[in-house]
Amino acid sequence: PRALSALLCGSAAAIVLLKWLERRQIQQKMEEMRRTRDLALERMKKAVHRLKQENPGTQTSHILSLTMVELVEKLKEGSLSPESVLYSYMSKVKALEVTREVNCVIDFIHGCEDQLQKLKKQKEKGLLYGIPVSIKDHINCKGHVSSGGMVKFLGQVQEEDSVIVRVLKSQGAIPFVKTNIPQTMINYDCSNLIFGQTLNPLNHQKTPGGSSGGEGALIAGGGSILGIGSDVAGSIRLPSSFCGLCGLKPTGSRIRYTPTSVLSFHPLWRLQSILCPVSDFVIGMLGPMARDVDSLALCMKALLCEEMFRLDPTVPPIPFNEEIYTSSKPLRIGYYEEDGYFQPSPSMKRAIQQTRKLLQDAGHTLVPFAPPKIDYVVDELFTRGIFSDGAAHLVDCFKGDIVDPNLKSQFNTYRLPTVVKRILAIILKPIVSMWTLVCVKGNLQVGGVSACREAYRTEFIAKWRKLRLDVILCPMLGPAFNHGYAGKLFAATSYTNLYNVLDFPAGVVPVSTVTKADEEELKHYRGYYRDPWDKRLKEAVEGAVGLPVAVQCVALPWQEELCLRFMKEVEILAH
Repeated sequence: PRALSALLCGSAAAIVLLKWLERRQIQQKMEEMRRTRDLALERMKKAVHRLKQENPGTQTSHILSLTMVELVEKLKEGSLSPESVLYSYMSKVKALEVTREVNCVIDFIHGCEDQLQKLKKQKEKGLLYGIPVSIKDHINCKGHVSSGGMVKFLGQVQEEDSVIVRVLKSQGAIPFVKTNIPQTMINYDCSNLIFGQTLNPLNHQKTPGGSSGGEGALIAGGGSILGIGSDVAGSIRLPSSFCGLCGLKPTGSRIRYTPTSVLSFHPLWRLQSILCPVSDFVIGMLGPMARDVDSLALCMKALLCEEMFRLDPTVPPIPFNEEIYTSSKPLRIGYYEEDGYFQPSPSMKRAIQQTRKLLQDAGHTLVPFAPPKIDYVVDELFTRGIFSDGAAHLVDCFKGDIVDPNLKSQFNTYRLPTVVKRILAIILKPIVSMWTLVCVKGNLQVGGVSACREAYRTEFIAKWRKLRLDVILCPMLGPAFNHGYAGKLFAATSYTNLYNVLDFPAGVVPVSTVTKADEEELKHYRGYYRDPWDKRLKEAVEGAVGLPVAVQCVALPWQEELCLRFMKEVEILAH
């Protein structure tokens, strides 16, 4: 017995020691990456100093006050130089301490100085000539790491730019920084253990949203004029809403969610297949984020060019249709104030009501619309679809990593044994609707999921056609959440993930701010189910007076120009 006891104690001690050593090794890798980030920011500071010396008398405040369209005009006519504009935005990142205050920049793309020199040799000035652009962490840039907020991807320096970065450069844009994201990008907060928590520049007690949260924070803080994010369940639209920006999620294949080339296969894109095991089921895509709709339209016009179609032949060669975007024809607009799945906050509902009236008064036709079978879409087609294996692959992805605290409530649910999940799903189903969604393996096979998705899409479009709609106006989740709640409110993404399942273009426009009356009405918020998720939403959005409130604008597939035209109309009327 003594020998057995000693053996067991020794084994336990060895396991504890091995786990400690593994954790220490992970922490050392994270510390090394943070030092690399600090060196990159120091390098950016030196670049700012050089550019300042080369461009004395630059009116930084004037440059930063210009819209992107105005900036492009002045750059093309030569009244401003690309060097002065890049210097202004890089110094803004340092001068106003945007990064230090909200922790949004994780890397300086040092190749931006080479890009400046190449611009001088280009005979033709592209549509984004001299425009500084920020890039979301996981989008590949040559010579830089795409971490996904995970230790396992550190040290994997990319050998070439992604397609979208190459197209941006061909149009004269200057990618200059990479921005923070949540660990695994499956959370719409913006935190990971490598680079830490990103804060909302409008209120540091709030999250900027995610997963393109670093982009949202940097643009809202004035440190970037145009950013590129990605969207699988609302990851462009949520930070745009939380930070008071405009953002567009295009149709999936209009700007494909691809790495450096159509043939390469980076681990981060394998992670995409982990999050969405049925790859043609929930569509992820890249898209622009900016301070106004015209900037989004200009970016889309620049991206939908011959260079994009050449580099990625899977992208349909459909150039941007300027005539549709600039049309003034009255629209027939479907609208809904709530989706019947997750009760909107008072400010969300008011934003729709006010925008609807503005559109009616402007001569547009507003038609009530209700998304069909929303419970089925969110429960079966989206949530159970992306976790069709009971989240087993996602859990496996965390081996050799440490789970971020903001993701732990989700992760702890995913890692429970299947038997325990099934028992809890049965017990909690009458009380908590979400438990049946993420806990148990989906009962649909891959082919069945795709067929069900297409059937629902057909039904949705048929209803749209029957009402002869051009576009849809609907709520956008907001205002910005208090820290720590996004990981506990996955169900609240029903307003955004619907249009990932449908693969419709959808954009976000800020139209108002939270009022004291909204905050007072929030005290009486109960939700549809009165379950823990409803209670958490109330807690998540408390204390938001003065923060932005947005609406969502939706069009049919391949109609990004119409979606943007509708967004522009809303923007003009609201402001």
